[in-house]
Amino acid sequence: MADIQQLEKIASQVRRDIVRQVYNCQSGHPGGSLGCTDFLVALYFDVMQHDPKFNMNGSGEDMFFLSNGHISPVWYSVLARSGYFPVAELNTFRKLNTRLQGHPTTAEHLPGIRMASGSLGQGMSVGIGAALSKKLNNDPHLVFTLHGDGELQEGQIWEAAMFASHKQVDNIICTVDWNGQQIDGPTKKVMDLGDLHAKFSAFGWDIVMLEKGNDMASVVAALHEAKSRTGKGKPVMILMKTAMGAGVDFMMGSHEWHGIAPNKEQLEKAMAQLTETLGDF
Repeated sequence: MADIQQLEKIASQVRRDIVRQVYNCQSGHPGGSLGCTDFLVALYFDVMQHDPKFNMNGSGEDMFFLSNGHISPVWYSVLARSGYFPVAELNTFRKLNTRLQGHPTTAEHLPGIRMASGSLGQGMSVGIGAALSKKLNNDPHLVFTLHGDGELQEGQIWEAAMFASHKQVDNIICTVDWNGQQIDGPTKKVMDLGDLHAKFSAFGWDIVMLEKGNDMASVVAALHEAKSRTGKGKPVMILMKTAMGAGVDFMMGSHEWHGIAPNKEQLEKAMAQLTETLGDF
């Protein structure tokens, strides 16, 4: 298991990267990106077996699919800080004719990206397909996916959940960012998700509850616990409680920061709260 303090230092830098990317182009989704920072840092820097040299078919390594593709700023930062492409390329976020589009795409051939995402509800189906491919090829590695809780309002998610259980796809670990917020407001007001633990349990999944999704030690422990439950006949689901905008006090817990950019004063205020640890791009 990785050193928690080192992971926290990386997470602080990734949060700086997120806010600066969105500020630079005055467009993007900082709230969910900040909330999922600890998870993606733990995944890429401790839990997942992956190679920044990157092979598209993912054979011989773990694979990750970002279903809620609008939180691309956090993924791009983690990929760059993991060595998939130069950190300086974060300067090109959401610029025309560059590889770092607002939602991840495959047309630009950016290392680390295996599916275009942003049309919500599709990532679980893709992840299940990749996991079944690994089984067919006797590849013991795992598939990870990440979803927003608002995304669970898409019907395809529940078709995929039913299929994965029926087919005993036990080499996949899906995670839901259960922050209770979506673009138009709290999920309870837009379309209440109800008891997600009971729902996924009823669909035949093995559930890991992560109550502190913005506490690095808790995130790492939950991911390792989820790994220990694979290979036992059930797909695994991590239900991760986070705060949208975690790490920046004026963004935390509000759906209003789902998809807006900070102004210069807000950027400076955010940077004052986040320690530069690896060097800014």
